[in-house]
Amino acid sequence: MNDDFYMDFAIKLALKGEGKVNPNPLVGAVIVKNNKIIGSGYHEQYGKEHAERNAVKSCNKNMEGSTIYVTLEPCFHFGRQPPCVDMIIEKKIRRVVIGMIDPNPLVAGKSIEKLRENNIEVTVGVREKECKKLNEIFIKYITSKIPFVLLKAGMSLDGKIATYTGESKWITCEESRKDAHNLRNKLYAIMVGINTVLLDDPELTCRIKGGRNPIKIIVDSSLRIPIDSKVVKINPYLTIIATTEKADENKKRILEDMGISIITTSLKNNKVDLSELLQAIGEKNIDSILIEGGSELNFSALEEGIVDKIRFYIAPKILGGHKSKSSIGGQGFSRLYDCINLNEISYKNINDDLIVEGYIKK
Repeated sequence: MNDDFYMDFAIKLALKGEGKVNPNPLVGAVIVKNNKIIGSGYHEQYGKEHAERNAVKSCNKNMEGSTIYVTLEPCFHFGRQPPCVDMIIEKKIRRVVIGMIDPNPLVAGKSIEKLRENNIEVTVGVREKECKKLNEIFIKYITSKIPFVLLKAGMSLDGKIATYTGESKWITCEESRKDAHNLRNKLYAIMVGINTVLLDDPELTCRIKGGRNPIKIIVDSSLRIPIDSKVVKINPYLTIIATTEKADENKKRILEDMGISIITTSLKNNKVDLSELLQAIGEKNIDSILIEGGSELNFSALEEGIVDKIRFYIAPKILGGHKSKSSIGGQGFSRLYDCINLNEISYKNINDDLIVEGYIKK
């Protein structure tokens, strides 16, 4: 068993924290001595003990001379928890294997330097690509304070999200829909447009057992949202409505009195300025957004360049019809040069459905 093996185990542990630690990173740690795992742990919940401390707590053997594998550079600063780097030194751990350097400017290599100053062997970059993918949300947010944005859509083989009569339930299979609900647990917030609320009256909750309900963000430039809609009535303190100067001030006050947060942005193409909205959302400590909008919001998000990643669920069905709703609406791009390009594309099957995932080329 080598460094890759133990780091892979640490990554698997880290994933157990999905949906519970935002805006903190997902971190796993494994302590090994004489080629045996003697302790392991992960960051379980925001504000609670870090992975390294949980790994140490799980260990009932002398750690002197051992190796600790950790997916992210141990913390250097005092936050909600004391620095893990000092604990590693105190426990006389001989070697530290790190998946990736912490992008947080408060750390960013300082822990590595301190460990080496204390004659501890440090290896950096084991399974680095996998560790960076594990924390793609954290990396973007900690370095920019702008949320990571994933655009998700379920569609037919010809790119339709509904028939010409508006019927959309269900195009994709049940397993695909369950997989999509995992995204609601993983990402901090979910964003839809006002048309989705008016047509479907969704709850926008997570139906995964033990999952966390996301913050609900409704993009509604004219504040047309019905007072009795589910996103208003159910857990209003989890709802943010993004609007503009076109909104009725009296209706704003009514919604705010109900516990809803209102963000007013500038007008952009007579709509909510999505880039400005993302900055405001980032200031609320929201590190990630899942867009489950209709075709118009999907296009606006892509056009304004706020999307980092797409995840499309494609069913082997053909709906046809120029009046059927496409997954991406709007006017579209006039030139191929301006179209959205993806990289790092991956494919996966769920039953007969195909999942296509990729990152937007910036």
